[in-house]
Amino acid sequence: MTLIKFEPLKEFESFQNQIKKYFDDFPSFGLNVDNSFSPRIDISEKEDTLLVEAEIPGVKKEDLKITLQDNILTIKGEKKKEEESKDKNYYRCERTYGSFSRSFTLPAEVNTDKVDAKFNDGMLNIVLKKIESKKTKEKLIELK
Repeated sequence: MTLIKFEPLKEFESFQNQIKKYFDDFPSFGLNVDNSFSPRIDISEKEDTLLVEAEIPGVKKEDLKITLQDNILTIKGEKKKEEESKDKNYYRCERTYGSFSRSFTLPAEVNTDKVDAKFNDGMLNIVLKKIESKKTKEKLIELK
């Protein structure tokens, strides 16, 4: 008698792939459920600085606003939609547009007077100078 390994999830995986293929081929007509634009952001740290890098393609420099208050960095902007052309027949419409706002509590205190922000080719780079924490010397406390 030959034993066959029973894999109940294998058939479900095949079914899931068929459903995904069906919806990938189905025209969206701009009915995207999550139709909001939200830039992807990385925050990293060096010894004396924080670096914020954001991918913001299709947004103009004048449509961005960056604020820093109470150690919370906020990046706001708008990705404006192009004029719709009546002579186009869309088969797929996936690009997202609209206003966005992303706020982050920074992992270290920063000097608000020493912030450098540059926006070039859809990449926003913000360098924030950290405030030096006061280092105290170790003191031996006498027991009584």
